[in-house]
Amino acid sequence: MRALVHGLAAVGRATITALVRRDWEVLVVDDRPDDRVRQVAAGFGVEVLDPERARSAVVDCDLYSPSPGVADSHPLFAVAAHNGVAIRGELELAYLWEQQRPGGPRPMLGITGTDGKTTTTLMVEAILNAAGHRVVAAGNTDVPLIEAIDRDVDCFVVECTSFRLATTREFRTEGAAWLNLAPDHLDWHRDLGAYEAAKAKIFDQQRHGDVAVGVIGDAIVRERLATAVGRQVRVGIDEGEYRVSGADLMGPSGPLMAVSDLSRSLPHDITNSLVAAALCLETGLGDAAAVADGLSSFAGPAHRIEFIAEIDGVRWFNDSKATSPHACTTALRGFDSVVLIAGGRNKGLDLGSLVAEVARLRAVVAIGEAAGEIESIFADLVPVVRAESMSQAVARAGETAHRDDVVLLSPACASFDWYPDGGYAARGEDFSAEVRRRISGPRPAVRAVLPTPPGGHDQ
Repeated sequence: MRALVHGLAAVGRATITALVRRDWEVLVVDDRPDDRVRQVAAGFGVEVLDPERARSAVVDCDLYSPSPGVADSHPLFAVAAHNGVAIRGELELAYLWEQQRPGGPRPMLGITGTDGKTTTTLMVEAILNAAGHRVVAAGNTDVPLIEAIDRDVDCFVVECTSFRLATTREFRTEGAAWLNLAPDHLDWHRDLGAYEAAKAKIFDQQRHGDVAVGVIGDAIVRERLATAVGRQVRVGIDEGEYRVSGADLMGPSGPLMAVSDLSRSLPHDITNSLVAAALCLETGLGDAAAVADGLSSFAGPAHRIEFIAEIDGVRWFNDSKATSPHACTTALRGFDSVVLIAGGRNKGLDLGSLVAEVARLRAVVAIGEAAGEIESIFADLVPVVRAESMSQAVARAGETAHRDDVVLLSPACASFDWYPDGGYAARGEDFSAEVRRRISGPRPAVRAVLPTPPGGHDQ
């Protein structure tokens, strides 16, 4: 059996390893085959093809396995499909192999949505650990699912991006959750409809008897949940089988835990917690005690509204993972008075939706390629300054913020303009390091005074 693997990042490397372990002959294609790529391929003992050679080679393959970053508009998709070559990404391959596992497949839970996937995935992992399971969080995490299935674990929690779901036909999870949908990744998907259709596969490919969990506060998720094949479980703040009642998180059988026992209880934290609880309880993999234990001790992942420091009464938060307007506005709703650092490389999205939370803003610091867009969006609404580096952005935010304000890095854009190799994590680490320097280093004694336009803060 012969496979062509497209891309040599983490998923591509894991896919090659898994295929070789199963005695496949492997070829590799990379759209930019530089010396680093060739060195990685040499370590696997496989040949690297450029895209032109790959067009001929894929015809003689049994499998074309694209990495998640390869859009389905790439010419190799069409060549593979035209010649009857199976197109399988890492989720699909892992799922199919797991179904053939001696002793039977192990349970899989899946989470998708525009925002909150990683946090909810890790919440589910924490609950299942508290329930005594050996569990791994896989998919769009540090561990691709295709690597995870070779581990000695009891069950899987899979973070399912639209990139991964788009190429699936059979992949399913016994418990599936859909958090929300907002415009994102339109530089990868053909349009918003294609993005939604990819997400919808998490419900559409389930079977009767599976569990479908949806956040009904999102209109699209609510509509999709109503037609889900699996048993439908609704999550909401004020309504649904899982909701908030008084001071408690509530399930069908009664209170699960106090909201105050969560390590952080911003609105989306509460929703994510309810979804995690619903997945574990409704699939029978956890009980109420495990929910309370797992969620009360859960610490959120880095770069997602991550508290960094409080300096002179100003709290600083790193939300570098917020690479869409929806993610940014979700973060803003957790605070009352914010100096926002936003900008970067726009992913083809309408940044204008950010003005929906303008009442929460004291000022905006615009950064990166989209700085001009950010400036024009907030012109005449709140003060805006531009920064040419993260160091300058932190300095200007600090000069502008007042006591009891929040400075929030929530860019609403990708990071590859300033951080081409490290992505949002490198951006978040740079921001955090600059903030911590303010603790130990000298800080300006005089606050910068910005003009206050109509509708802005007047303190």
